[in-house]
Amino acid sequence: MAHIPKLDIRDLHVVLVLAREGTTARASEVLHLTQPAVSRALANVENKLGVRLFDRGPRGLAPTAACDRLVEGAPRVLAELVDLERRVLTPTPPVRVRLVCQCYTAYHWLPSVLIGMRRGLPGLHVKLAVDHTTDPVGALEAGDIDIALLTTGEPSHPSVAHAPLFEDEIVFVVSDSHRLAKRRTLTRDDLAGETLVTSPTPAAESRWFMKHAFGRKKMQLHFERFPLTEAIIDVTRAGLGVAILSEWIAAPHIERGGLLVKRLTSGPLRRPWRIAWRREHAAAAERLRTALASTVPSARLAS
Repeated sequence: MAHIPKLDIRDLHVVLVLAREGTTARASEVLHLTQPAVSRALANVENKLGVRLFDRGPRGLAPTAACDRLVEGAPRVLAELVDLERRVLTPTPPVRVRLVCQCYTAYHWLPSVLIGMRRGLPGLHVKLAVDHTTDPVGALEAGDIDIALLTTGEPSHPSVAHAPLFEDEIVFVVSDSHRLAKRRTLTRDDLAGETLVTSPTPAAESRWFMKHAFGRKKMQLHFERFPLTEAIIDVTRAGLGVAILSEWIAAPHIERGGLLVKRLTSGPLRRPWRIAWRREHAAAAERLRTALASTVPSARLAS
C-alpha cells in the first residue's frame, strides 16, 4: 500500500515562511494570518510529524535539523506541484525568457537554483542577460529583457508589471581581531570612524543603504570599493575595514573562521527584492516567481 503523506501543501508553506522570517509575528504578516493562528498551524505540523521543527527562544525561532531537511526538500515539491497543475490545465509550448538581476549578489546562487528548477519547470528556458545588470528597468521597458529581479525602484511603464519576491539581509563583517569585534551590535557612530569596504554599487543601491542604515542623519563616511569579493574579504580579514555584504556573499567566508558578523543596534538591514516582467511574459514570470520564492537561499547568519 502506498504511503500517504501526513503533510499538505499549506503545512509546507507555513514551515517555509517561518524558516525564512524567523518569528511568528513576521510570518503572520506574510501569511495574512493572526499570530496565534500561525502558532497553531506550526503546532499542527509538528504533531503530524512527531518531531520538533523549531526551537523557541527570546530572539525568535531557530530551525532544528529536522526542519532544515524539510525546508531543503519542500520547495522542489511545491514547485513541481504548481507546475503540474498548470500543465494539466493549460498545456503550453516551450518558453524562452531573458532574465537579469539588479544586484550581482544573486548571481552567486541563481545559476545553481535555475539548474535545480529545470526538472520542476519543464518548457521554461531561462537565459541570464548580465549585460543589462546596471539598468534592468530600462532594459525591461525597451524590450531587451523579459524578467528582472530588482532591489531598488519600481517600474512605472505600462508594459511592465512587478510584485514582491523575497528579502536578503545586508550585514557588516569584521575581523575577529578588529576593535569592534567584541561589540554585540554596531552604532552609526562606530561606522563613522571606520573604512567601509564594499563593491562598486549603483547609485540607487547606495541611496537605499544610506537611508536605511543612517536615516536622515548626515554622516561623513569613508568607503573603499573593490570589484572582487575576494579583495573585500582579504582587506577585512586584515582588519583594515568593515565590509558591507549581502548575507549570501558573507556566509561561506564566515564559516571559514576569522571573521564575525555584526548588525546595527537599530536592527537588521533587510533588503526587499521584487520580480518585474514584461506583461506578455506574465505566465513565465509567475512560474519563476513561485519557484524562486521557495528556493532562495537563506544564510541565517548568527551574530
